[in-house]
Amino acid sequence: MLSLRTSRRFCHVAAKVVAMNDCAAAAPKLVCNTKTLEEPALVKLKAERDPEKLFQLFKANAHNRLVIENRFAFEDTVARLAGARRFDYIEHLLEHQKTLPQGRREGFIMRIITLYAKAGMTKHAIDTFCDMHLYGCSRTVKSYNATLKVLTQTRDLRAIEAFVSDIPQQFDIQLDVYSVNIVIKAFCEMGILTKAYVIMVEMEKLGIRPDVITYTTLISAFYKHRRWEIANGLWNLMVLKRCLPNLATFNVRIQFLVNTKRAWEANRVLRMMQNIGIAPDEVTFNLVIKGFCQAGKLEMAKRVYSALHDKGYKPNVKIYQTMIHYLCRERDFDLAYTLCRDSMQKNWYPNVDTIHTLLKGLQMKSQLGKAKAIMTLVRRRVPPFPSKQLSSLQSILTKS
Repeated sequence: MLSLRTSRRFCHVAAKVVAMNDCAAAAPKLVCNTKTLEEPALVKLKAERDPEKLFQLFKANAHNRLVIENRFAFEDTVARLAGARRFDYIEHLLEHQKTLPQGRREGFIMRIITLYAKAGMTKHAIDTFCDMHLYGCSRTVKSYNATLKVLTQTRDLRAIEAFVSDIPQQFDIQLDVYSVNIVIKAFCEMGILTKAYVIMVEMEKLGIRPDVITYTTLISAFYKHRRWEIANGLWNLMVLKRCLPNLATFNVRIQFLVNTKRAWEANRVLRMMQNIGIAPDEVTFNLVIKGFCQAGKLEMAKRVYSALHDKGYKPNVKIYQTMIHYLCRERDFDLAYTLCRDSMQKNWYPNVDTIHTLLKGLQMKSQLGKAKAIMTLVRRRVPPFPSKQLSSLQSILTKS
């Protein structure tokens, strides 16, 4: 666990808990290749597989804006060096970048912080934030939030709390609602929901007003932990504070209602969304369809499915899978065949058990032509089903 006795100590010691995975070493001696590259640097970087040559090539292009300003090239190089566990190369490259003119841009330093984090070098990421003034780079809440997000990934509660309570004062940084949301999301993922709620309350006292993301994160977490009375209270508080729920908030509530077998209430929430001008998405429809299917109300599920088409939406893979599965269970093989055929033509395949049930159902209804059409599509799957599964499905037709 981390502790904070002074703010400065935090900056240089805070990441000890995660530094075990860091593999910093003295930067290797480098002989820069000044010869003009035969190919564009980006092409050579992408093609190079040897970690040492990759390091040298990137270092040789440290001033090449086409390389440095290319986010993918930067991230890909660091990711491959991390995969080779050459953390010494990563440190050398990124520390060198800080000393160049781009090191005076906060946005660029935020990239360095993020790259260190992706390489698992959290201590380096935190130190980069704390030492920004050494590179002549201004420090604002943006770089603070980037570092806070990195720190929350360690799940070290004491370190997170120290960074939130002490560092803003040291560097004269005013937290914003994004800072609060980062902390609340981390606490919710850690399962400490009461502390997450207290953070929201305390920050509101300081003038940081929670937004819809704040409320949605908390509501989702309390529903997930079956503390629905608090989640519902947060919903009411959000509306009382004139912070209107958005699509994500409604989907969270519908998910809870479906999970608790309250399909009709979920459907009412869907209609309410439409009445107040919030358009549902495929996730919303899939949840309500699943709710009715689980409740044995297949006709209602079909009506919702039809409404989806009427409003111009196209079913996604999950909607197809849900409908086909429950149609087969309820022995509505005609509609199941139609949806399965349409889904497979889009290369969206139900699981083998569902296909097996459908083929058996079509066989029992003496609809061999439809069963053969399904098998034809099954054989076209990319990647193909394992040969054992194909043989099992084919055997259903040979018994006809």
